[in-house]
Amino acid sequence: MRILVINLGSTSTRVAIYEDEKCIYSEKFEHSVEELTKCATLLDQEPLRKECVLSAVSKAGFKLEDFDAIAARGGILPPVESGTYLVDERMVDYLKYESPVKHVSNLACVIAHSISNGRIPVYTTDPVSVDEMVPEARFSGIPEIERKSLSHALNIKMVCRKVAKELGKPFEALNAVVAHLGGGISIAAVKGGKIIDVNNANDEGPFSPERTGELPVGDVVRLCFSVNHTREELKKKFVGKGGLVAYLGTNDLRKALEMAKENGYAALVVRAMAYQIAKEIGGMCAILKGEVDAIILTGGMSYSNEFVQMINEHIYRFASVFVLPGEFEMEALALGALRVLRGEERVKIWGGPNG
Repeated sequence: MRILVINLGSTSTRVAIYEDEKCIYSEKFEHSVEELTKCATLLDQEPLRKECVLSAVSKAGFKLEDFDAIAARGGILPPVESGTYLVDERMVDYLKYESPVKHVSNLACVIAHSISNGRIPVYTTDPVSVDEMVPEARFSGIPEIERKSLSHALNIKMVCRKVAKELGKPFEALNAVVAHLGGGISIAAVKGGKIIDVNNANDEGPFSPERTGELPVGDVVRLCFSVNHTREELKKKFVGKGGLVAYLGTNDLRKALEMAKENGYAALVVRAMAYQIAKEIGGMCAILKGEVDAIILTGGMSYSNEFVQMINEHIYRFASVFVLPGEFEMEALALGALRVLRGEERVKIWGGPNG
């Protein structure tokens, strides 16, 4: 089975080609700020991104009709079950015109559906809006605000599958705490293969390289009413200019660790981020009542052995710690489509914004 995989980031377009489980070609196109600012809206980026995909297919020596399926990263849909979904007209229209968050991931399915011309099935697996949270996890303390499940679900599920295999357990029997450590941080309690609780990486949990995480609500209210900030400026302060950026002026952990060698304050900030991550992991262990098969550290920051050790010294007694650096989104998308093509998993049909 030959599968074309498309994954869009804020400043990159990634394309890969899989034959069964093996990646035979991959390419990452970087987009400059100048290039992207020429696009007035998110949808205006579609031709630019599509050309990258078609260029990669051509450079790899293939034509679109050579593929059995296209697998695209899922966009911001309403809450959905975990699994692999068929990308159809209804989903594409929602991602283009109705999604409440204008995120570049919405375009991956749009582009995949466009180039398929209805001749190749298009699938998406475990979008960020996968929602398996238990009812207790939804309460915020204010009836008007419900906690939402928005996470790095695709990578979280993939690393759980890898660790379950290593432990000789079925994925559906695995209990794990997964910390996806990237520009945003998702820390999830996974019970029986389901994400039963997870922090919203934009609004909750530990501070990250560019996000504040949870904040003292009283002080947030005072900040909102005491300074002359617009709503958009405050949102950017919390997501984009918070965390390491706010404290140290960089969103790169590697640079922060270099600064920490000569600057005691920088060292304290980095330790504080590790401390908050460990605290969230401990909370998720409590959610699982201590029945934890594995703690899994993944995402870009887990490449740093030094930072991993800062976290590990707090959590190593809770369960075996597995470190799977980086992210496995391309592989997860390809394997999700492959399971459907092989009949190992039934494809899901999205029922629209109202179910």
